[in-house]
Amino acid sequence: MINKTFPQGIHLKYHKDATAGKPMGTAKPPAVAVLPLIQHIGVPCAPLVSVGDRVFMGQKIGDAEALITAPVHSSVSGKVLAIEPRPHIARREVLSVIIENDGEDELHQDITPHPAWENLDPAALISIIREGGIVGMGGAAFPTHVKLSPPPDRKIDTIIINGAECEDYLTTDHRLMVEHPDHVIGGIRILAYIFGNARVVIGIEENKPDAIAAIRSSAGADDGIDVVVLDTKYPQGGEKQMIKALLGREVPSGGLPSEAGVIVNNVATVSKVFELVTTGMPLIARGVTVTGPGVAVPGNLIARIGTSLENLIEECGGYTGEPAKIIAGGPMTGMSVYTPQVTVTKNTGGIVVMRGEDLRREEPVVCIRCARCVDVCPVYLMPVSLYHYSRSLNYDQAENEYGLFDCIECGCCSYVCPGRLPLMESIKHAKAEINDRRQKQRGR
Repeated sequence: MINKTFPQGIHLKYHKDATAGKPMGTAKPPAVAVLPLIQHIGVPCAPLVSVGDRVFMGQKIGDAEALITAPVHSSVSGKVLAIEPRPHIARREVLSVIIENDGEDELHQDITPHPAWENLDPAALISIIREGGIVGMGGAAFPTHVKLSPPPDRKIDTIIINGAECEDYLTTDHRLMVEHPDHVIGGIRILAYIFGNARVVIGIEENKPDAIAAIRSSAGADDGIDVVVLDTKYPQGGEKQMIKALLGREVPSGGLPSEAGVIVNNVATVSKVFELVTTGMPLIARGVTVTGPGVAVPGNLIARIGTSLENLIEECGGYTGEPAKIIAGGPMTGMSVYTPQVTVTKNTGGIVVMRGEDLRREEPVVCIRCARCVDVCPVYLMPVSLYHYSRSLNYDQAENEYGLFDCIECGCCSYVCPGRLPLMESIKHAKAEINDRRQKQRGR
């Protein structure tokens, strides 16, 4: 049988062998947890605790009243030392709650399991997911309760579960499916119940045969869950690419998957939904792949939110040489951090350490009109045109005529460009400039 896939995209050197066969370990809890109050797309949280307070593991310490937000919970029990700006993976500094760990892991009194979740109303389950701080754990960190609440006029007939993990180096989703397929399937059944037992399709790339076997075995004879093998190609895990590959449907330009009757969730996200509902524990830890040629003993760790990247690197044997670049996430879509003191957040799926000799340092030259960027773009854009319009500050034309905001920032264009032009970076810059201008106009 021919594997499912989407048009275009690229084939990477995946660099997964160092950790794909390594079971998940448990990282040491941080002595001091630094918990940013923005770990999601949307409105930042305001602190709900004060300096000097004693807090408990699983206690909500930050929240906001906006729709698109997600509360933050303490990953340890202990004393609040400070509430102040601290270095953040995606921003220079973010208001954070700093908690000294007392080592007791004393649970908050509001931790309430719901083992008989089938007796709950779907709206009640969505509320539990919201209060548990669940966000998309595949990288986007979009609040899950919002995704599970599409407009009433949009009928969701299919739930897609993303088990592709197409980003190079990263393997925690792979290990999750192998080691805890029951959590994945359990979370899927909760989501299917919320949407009136909608059809479920799980897409897993062919380079994970053990994960495919484990998920199929756990799903058993459930004819409402279909496990589909995908071609190993990047960015197979993009929402629109998954929908095209598995269902043959197109999401409209500027639209959402719900407009195509689909909800897409990552395997780690649905696993956390299952753990939250059945144990009551909110999102306070996640799987992190610590890898790259700059790490002595690469591995997969379950890390508490608020643990520094440096601590996780030390748990994996430390550096093999002077680190030239530390990437939070994967090399294609992750972010280079300026200090290893930044901490794990809800969407930190990996830490990749590169040495100087591992990096290719080539100065950009000129566009040679080869059209490789156009040939690989999974959303059919013209990246080089967007690059030129961004460089010339012609943002209106980039947006209105060339679909700037349809870009999913996968980096395929930059990867294949023989001129080493910063195509994706220029597109990101143009988006940021437009968003900044609009925000300033709203603030007038």
